[in-house]
Amino acid sequence: MELFIKIFLPIYFVLFFGISFVAKTIIVAKRIKKNPLVLPQDESAYALVGNYFKLCLAWIFVYVILFPFLSESSFLSIDFLDIGLLKFIGLKLMTLAMIWTIVAQNQMKNSWRIGIDNDMKTELVTSGLFSISRNPVFLGMIVSLVGLFFVTPNGVSLLFLILGYVLIQVQIRLEEEFLYRQHGEKYLDYLIKVRRLI
Repeated sequence: MELFIKIFLPIYFVLFFGISFVAKTIIVAKRIKKNPLVLPQDESAYALVGNYFKLCLAWIFVYVILFPFLSESSFLSIDFLDIGLLKFIGLKLMTLAMIWTIVAQNQMKNSWRIGIDNDMKTELVTSGLFSISRNPVFLGMIVSLVGLFFVTPNGVSLLFLILGYVLIQVQIRLEEEFLYRQHGEKYLDYLIKVRRLI
């Protein structure tokens, strides 16, 4: 299983980010004739969260590339969690999370953005996976980080899980404020009916 994990991790993250971010950005940009990457480049708290998010993703990518070549002790391994069943569960979670995230992004259609788009009003998506979670894309990302921790239980993957979770929670709240400003009562009704994550 160890060899499979060392091969699986880099392929998984290349596929996950290639399909769910790079390909989706290109597809939506062609449809709306505008770049859907709308993270600010100023000194605001929102820009800071976006920058930390990008750094976290970059370090995760570096981690999965280096993981096959370094000893597990290099990453502060948590030995009592290093068991086959947890690794198997982690692989399943990561696979399901990728499928879930891609489906959720496709259900957003032209409303999909990385960041908050103040210049263009987008449709409020409430059907499909959005009928059971207000933030299914972020839920998929969290589940993927949980899976990564189960597959590689160590201090580094735990740090990624904690940082990722905190940054996602902050981003969700920024987006909720924006969606309320943009959609008003319609968003409040949705907020009452559907939970933030699940």
